[in-house]
Amino acid sequence: MNSERKNFIPINEGFTCDRCGKEVGPAPGTFRNHCPHCLTSKHVDDAVPGDRASFCQGFISTIGYEGTDPDKLDLIQQCQQCGKTSRNRTAPDDNLTQLF
Repeated sequence: MNSERKNFIPINEGFTCDRCGKEVGPAPGTFRNHCPHCLTSKHVDDAVPGDRASFCQGFISTIGYEGTDPDKLDLIQQCQQCGKTSRNRTAPDDNLTQLF
């Protein structure tokens, strides 16, 4: 039997953005994985979102987005160190002017 966790680990905590230096609070009504100011995150998760098991620690930049409803956009993000790509839903307080 494989006991490795495969489902999302909900973590919604504040942090200081390593890219832009702004203080970021918990996301309203969802879980935060990126800075709402510069739309950058840090590669801290490995196999499962929220596991905080990545050794990479590179910056994950938003390289695009998908969707047409501004309230339900998915950010397409790529780690600038290892190249891993991921999709993440926008949060209500994200600065979406960065995308357009």
